[in-house]
This record gives sequence, C-alpha cells and structure tokens, in this order.
Amino acid sequence: LSQHIPCSQLLSELTVIIKMQHTIFKCVSSHSTYTICNVYHLATQMKWRLQEGRGEAVYQIGVEDNGMLVGLSEEDMRASLKTLHRLAEKVGADITVLRQREVDYDSDVPRNIAEVLIRKVPDDQQFLDLRVAVLGNVDSGKSTLLGVLTQGELDNGRGRARLNLFRHLHEIQTGRTSSISFEILGFNSKGEVVNYSESRTAEEICESASKMITFIDLAGHHKYLKTTIFGLTSYCPDFAMLVVSANTGIAGTTREHLGLAMALKVPIFIVISKVDLCTRATVERTVRQLERVLKQPGCNKVPMVVGSTDDAVTAAQQFAQSPNITPIFTLSSVTGESLDLLKVFFNIIPPLSNSKEQEELMQQLTEFQVDEIYTVPEVGTVVGGTLYSGICREGDHLVVGPTDAGQFHKLTVGSIQRNRSACRVLRAGQAATLALGNFDRSLLRKGMVMVSPEMNPTICWMFEAEIVLLFHAKTFHKGFQVTVHIGNVRQTAIVEAVYGKEELRTGEKAVVCFKFIKHPEYLKVGAKLLFREGVTKGIGHVTKLQPIAQYVPSQSEDDEA
Repeated sequence: LSQHIPCSQLLSELTVIIKMQHTIFKCVSSHSTYTICNVYHLATQMKWRLQEGRGEAVYQIGVEDNGMLVGLSEEDMRASLKTLHRLAEKVGADITVLRQREVDYDSDVPRNIAEVLIRKVPDDQQFLDLRVAVLGNVDSGKSTLLGVLTQGELDNGRGRARLNLFRHLHEIQTGRTSSISFEILGFNSKGEVVNYSESRTAEEICESASKMITFIDLAGHHKYLKTTIFGLTSYCPDFAMLVVSANTGIAGTTREHLGLAMALKVPIFIVISKVDLCTRATVERTVRQLERVLKQPGCNKVPMVVGSTDDAVTAAQQFAQSPNITPIFTLSSVTGESLDLLKVFFNIIPPLSNSKEQEELMQQLTEFQVDEIYTVPEVGTVVGGTLYSGICREGDHLVVGPTDAGQFHKLTVGSIQRNRSACRVLRAGQAATLALGNFDRSLLRKGMVMVSPEMNPTICWMFEAEIVLLFHAKTFHKGFQVTVHIGNVRQTAIVEAVYGKEELRTGEKAVVCFKFIKHPEYLKVGAKLLFREGVTKGIGHVTKLQPIAQYVPSQSEDDEA
C-alpha cells in the first residue's frame, strides 16, 4: 500500500498540516523519503468525517497543532489544495475554497490560511436536506424573497416573483399567503445553485443536488396564526428565517413569530428585506431595533450583522455551533443587494443533527406523521408528512390512526415521492408524500400517525403537561378551553385540573391536566406543547399520558388490507 517518492517532489505537499474540525493530520517521514502510507488513512478519515457531517465537512489549512494560525506560502497552499483535491476524488467528493486570507506570521514570505468545504457527490438521492421555516409579518416580503432565491430572477417591485408560490386565487389577488407552501433550493457538490437552468423541474433539481434547502413558506397575517403554528410544530424545521421589512421594522406579528420560534427552540436568523425602499439611516435604525429586542433578557441572543462573504461563512459556522448567535442579513429582492451572501450562508450551514443521531432514529420502529391529505387522479389517496423514526419502503404494511373510536386501520404504502420526485426508501427525519392507493380518504385526518403494527401505539383522551403561561388577560383555571398544538396534533382541549393551584396568572408555572374534546390522539411523553386561545398563550411539554386503550385493529379493514 505504500510507495516511496523523493523528498523534493512531495515536500510542499506532505509537510502541510491540515486541521478539520479539531482533527490534525500530519504526514510522516522515513529518513530521506516521504512515505504515503497514510494517504489512504487520510482518505478514510475524510470519508468518516463526511459521513459524520451527513455529506459535508470543512477543512482548515495552515493551522498548527495548538491552533496557532501559522499559514502557508503560496506555493505550499497550491500544493495542499491539490493534495486535498486528490483525497476528495478518492472518496467521491468535491472541494470548494470558502475563504482564504493572509496571516501575520514572523516570516519574509506572505503566508495564508484557507477554509475548504468538502461535499459528497450525491448518490441514490441521498442528498442533505435542511428545512427552513419562513416567518415574518404580513407584507414583509417572505414569498417574494423565496421566489427570487428559487427562481433566480429579481422581483419587479410589484410582486412578480411571488406568483408561482401561491396556491389559491385569493392569495394571488391579495398578495398575502394564507396556506403553507414549499419551495426548494438545491446546491451541487461544488456549492453552485442548480435551480437556475431553463425549465428545471423539481425532479431534475433533486437529481443534481448534493444539498437541498426546503423552505416552508408560512402566513404572516394574524388571521392565519393557527396555520403558521401548525407549520412550525408539525414540519419540524431545522431553522427559522424571520423576515423583517426595513421600512416598517418590528411590527405586527414579528415579535409573536420570534417568540414562537424561541418557544419551540428552533434556531433563528433574520433577514431585513426591502432595503432598496429606504435610506441607509432607516436600515441602520431597523438593525438597531432588532439588536435591542434580541439582547433583551427574554431572548438573550447575540446579533451578528453579515456584511461580506467572510461574515457569511463565519455566521454559518457559529450559528450551527451556538444557538445564541443570530445572523442578520440586509438585502433587496428588487436590486439583488446581498442576495449572494444569503446563498453562501445556505450553502455552508451544516445540519443540527449528526449521522449518529439519525442512525439511532432509523433503527426504531416506523412512525410517519400525517400533515396533508390529497386525492390524486389515477393514483388515489396520498398523504404528506414527515417520517419521525424508522425506515419506510414501498410495499410496507402500516397502521394509521387513531380514529374517533380509537382504532387503527391497516394499509399498504404504494409509491413514495420526495420533493416531487420518486424515492425508493424514506429515512427518519425526511419529509415525503406516500401513495395509499384506494384507501378511503374519509378515514384520514391531519394529526394521525402511520406506525408499524409492532409498535402497539398508545392513545389517550387526557394527558398532563408542565406549562408556562406566557400571556393571559385574566386568570387561567379549570374549565378553560384552549387550542393545543403538539407536533402535528391540533385540537381543542379543556383544562381538567391545575395541580397545586386554583388558577394561573401570566408568567406562572404549573402542571395541568388537559382533555381533548373531539377525538383521542397519539402522543409521546416529552413532546413540546404550545396552546393558545385569543390573547392567551403558553408553552410546555407533556409529562404524563392517561391511555384509554392499546392498539385496536379495525376488523373491517383486515380484508381490504
């Protein structure tokens, strides 16, 4: 496996120190020649790091063992990048230089350090998929921004870019989003956007993308707040993008959306749009206003204004490592100002969960959350949602429920699609649509789950939760009715008991017993809970379930299945 090459040929390549995520690699010497016995070792380590980072990793070149930035000469840097490129080729990946800068070191020769993104070339549709929920007040430019990002054409200032995102006629007429829509932005292994080719379909984007950003466009108007909360709780976004208009600042539902993302512990970054309509002083005033809100005791965030490519790279790395860092972008969908910085940020930002956590979820029994239900001609009933755990394949036999009577019906999974393209295997954490053939649509509703029959799912009418009352006009007491959001479950529940207290006021904590009004639900202990009713709002987590029955198969469905 090893070969010996004269020192003069490899001195510039193999004496380089490469640091990747706190792992230092050195090339070793054997007397007067350098041995490449560890080139294969380096390639193996790169492959492992790519697997750990779910397809991507960042290398830092020119860093000493103790973290000192010693840098490399221009010749050594070229040789190092060439070596790194050869290693990447061995593991089926591409490299992209993110940034390169000169360091102050005691030497007559200028020395540089570089950060390089290594990304796996996609195979078998296993691209890295990140979900970003788009929040913000009405008319802040959310849909327009997504239209510009995904279509590659700037807006005309009158809403042309957002037309393809709307799903209903009244949305086109009013210009306001009222439903949840999805848009995708794909990056290839070299970090280039793959959306912008002519007549590029979603299937073609998926085939050529190594990394996919799925935007969940949510409604900004207070009238559609329940839809926005459902999108945040049900679709399990990795990050949230809060869009703020530069000319109006923090207004309307901006604070409420920020609070929702923080309550659900979704990392959030901020985009200030419409800077072309304002003077520089107005934009700076909006930035300062946001910084004051983020630094308040309730938020405890560290704002970071992104003004250059170097800032965007740093923001992406810091944002994933520290939940308190909040990057702030200022851009325009009309002039295109700073749009490239946002694309750099999306290209580099790593997933929150590593491959080990995903492997653990995949080893569990199958659990698919039903968020949408459709009837497609020549296909039949189709459900959309997220696979919470396990693996789902075509032809799998699952049970869906619970019904109003607490039953689960048997079904068989037909075809599977992710981002409108066919998919053979669905893994934990991925969103998709599943075709169920001639399964009766009237038996389905939002909030149900499709699980393995071996899971023996438990359902309940009543459950206990430890809550914090964020805001209430008067007092929160027994008999009060609220709309409860737990994952994809959204239903009215009545307060059966407030343990230890007769009533709650704003800011107080307590353990409360809730009872669903319409039908039982499938819940899990520890699930995040959010409830609302008018101005009343609160958060918490499920602490105890009061099951009414174990898995009850529907006898009427046995023959059909």
